[in-house]
Amino acid sequence: MAQPRQGSPPVTEHGDHDHDGHMAGAEHDDHEHEHDGHLAAAEYDDHEHAAEHEHDLAADHGAGNARWLPAGQRRELLLLGVSGVCLGTGLAAALLGWPEPLRIGLFLVAILAGAVEIVPRGLRGVWLGRSLDINFLVTMAVAGAIGLEQWAEGATVVFLFSLGEALESLTLARTRRSIQALMAMVPDTAQVQRPDGSEITQPVEEVAVGATVVVRPGDRIPLDGVVVAGHSAVDQAPITGESVPVEKAPGTTVYAGTINQRGYLELRTTKPLAENTLAKIIHLVEAAQSEKAPSQRFVERFARIYTPAVVVGAVLLTIIPPLVFGEPLVPWFNRSLVLLLVACPCALVISTPVTVVAAIGNASRRGVLIKGGAYLERAGTVRVVAFDKTGTLTRGVPEVVTVTPCADLSAADLVRVVVAAEARSEHPLAQAVVRAGRRLSAETPIEATATTFTLAISHISLRFAAEETFSTSDFLAFPGQGIRAIVGDRLLWVGSLDWLRANGFDPADITARLAAITAAGQTPILVGQQEGRAGEPTERRRLLGIIAVADQVRPQAAETVAALRGQGVRRVALVSGDNHLTVQAVAQQVGIAPADVRAELLPEEKLAAIQEYARNDGHVAMVGDGVNDAPALAAASIGIALGTGGSDAALEAADMALVADDLNRLPWVLQLSRRAARTIRFNVGFALLTKLLVLGLGALGIANLWAAIAADTGASIIVILNGMRLLGKAPSATESAASDAARRRRFGLSARTDHHGHSH
Repeated sequence: MAQPRQGSPPVTEHGDHDHDGHMAGAEHDDHEHEHDGHLAAAEYDDHEHAAEHEHDLAADHGAGNARWLPAGQRRELLLLGVSGVCLGTGLAAALLGWPEPLRIGLFLVAILAGAVEIVPRGLRGVWLGRSLDINFLVTMAVAGAIGLEQWAEGATVVFLFSLGEALESLTLARTRRSIQALMAMVPDTAQVQRPDGSEITQPVEEVAVGATVVVRPGDRIPLDGVVVAGHSAVDQAPITGESVPVEKAPGTTVYAGTINQRGYLELRTTKPLAENTLAKIIHLVEAAQSEKAPSQRFVERFARIYTPAVVVGAVLLTIIPPLVFGEPLVPWFNRSLVLLLVACPCALVISTPVTVVAAIGNASRRGVLIKGGAYLERAGTVRVVAFDKTGTLTRGVPEVVTVTPCADLSAADLVRVVVAAEARSEHPLAQAVVRAGRRLSAETPIEATATTFTLAISHISLRFAAEETFSTSDFLAFPGQGIRAIVGDRLLWVGSLDWLRANGFDPADITARLAAITAAGQTPILVGQQEGRAGEPTERRRLLGIIAVADQVRPQAAETVAALRGQGVRRVALVSGDNHLTVQAVAQQVGIAPADVRAELLPEEKLAAIQEYARNDGHVAMVGDGVNDAPALAAASIGIALGTGGSDAALEAADMALVADDLNRLPWVLQLSRRAARTIRFNVGFALLTKLLVLGLGALGIANLWAAIAADTGASIIVILNGMRLLGKAPSATESAASDAARRRRFGLSARTDHHGHSH
């Protein structure tokens, strides 16, 4: 295990050796990811982190799960218990023949225990909201039962309704617990390193951007930042859902709330607490769970008309038969009470939100953020999925693919001299060559080709420390073209074909190889050597070789495309700003048909392509991660941003975000959306059918108060449990209400009010 290094100097950037636009023709879709590609993420379903990541939360909460409940919910459960015990005892007393006053007393206590919550809510709804909500309807029904001296029926109505309310409240609280668990991941303090190397402990809210923070093995990372010293593996599952720890080294990005495993890290903070990746996730989940889906809005509009209509019908059912037909009042009044209870749209209104919130909570724990119920429902209707290329279907990080020596150098030596020239450059293509040199040093295979034979260099030992090292001097960068530098005793030119040709290098002997590289969608980097002084008779310029660089296709890209087609997506398209050859090569690798490939598109042209797909095929999902994808993401039926490394513009414009940076989550979330849509349709249909059936039976005098409340509460329980199937495994509940409120303030979230029954 690495030991902490006190006072380690920060790593400085060598800006004087940077050169923008290294080679002409090297398209990158304006994305420059800070990471070198994530390890392939396994399905989070098979890697339960809840216990591991929350063990530190449970240490101070040994009194049981009841402590996390808000005070209002604890009171609600207590009154429910009193009502249930008294109702059960009263029913037993009736069977055993106990005195009637005792039985009535027990039922009355059961009624009062529930009425303490129900009656004030109902009266507030009428007085303040000018609406007949479910609490008012239950109040009227119970008052009528008491007037008819139906004590057992009245107590049963109160208890079963309170039971349904408590179940709904606990269900919604469970789905929202993911936010509480996320907020608990960030430590309260950070170890900040001073310029003199000493450390101080500061609250994370007070740590300045740009400060150096020390993270030791086993610690949670307190803030987003970039590693400046140390090496370690970091468990990013709380943020991205990746089941495999990700290796971190200087220059890589780390996220607040993730766990440093075995090494010592120093990081430079890049964002304050309220703006880091975890805070962004928390705000998105919070907003998504409070946003109403279209079906939910429709049901609520329906309920606003349906409930008063049934109340009017109940009144007419009470007065018309006795007044017009001379019927006795009590039976018809009884039927009107049944209608009032059946009119309670509890199951109907809860059918959609419990499903939406459950699905969004499930997705957020698996590295997919959905910004609202509307987008969840719409995703289930997608017929076209359009991908950006760079950083989406590909890693967004160029890598060396082939090395072709043209002179007396070996492939390894060719890479070695170019690494010496490019080592301190931060340009993506330069860094690709540097990484290739490191892989050679570690004896990792890289394909190397010669003009007439293939040379395997997987076992060539290139040990920079053990062998002669090259010194570099007279470094000059030519933006958009390449570099010139003296490496050892060689004057090297490294750059694009056009630039080297313009400077006297003849590529005639390598034309075929260049054509093959270009046809494969790769970018050739030419390496030339100048011997003698320019313009003198002894001056000679010759090509030493070609290094082909390409953005690597994500391993799961082809599998994702196939899975989307298997789910019934009509068209999978590729829209990119890169050149045609590169885009076609990527499309061929992942299985996208040439007819569905569009290349060299400007942002406004990507937007037009998405609009065309929408006109021709229906709902379109656009998947991208860059600034130039933002217009297309906003115009698509569903915009999906990929990864925490994506631009803020893309994340803001998108309706979903695959935080796990894993394309395999895309088919999964579309399937989840379809399941949610089916569940909502079943819940609404079941609730309506139940209502209509009991309404008819009540009007005919067949259904009594018992049947009415059993039907209403039973339907509510069924739709809640059906919606909860989308929730999956919920995080443990160990946080107190006070701790939750304090953490919400840290992340700039408003205080959450307790569940106080239906508002409809």
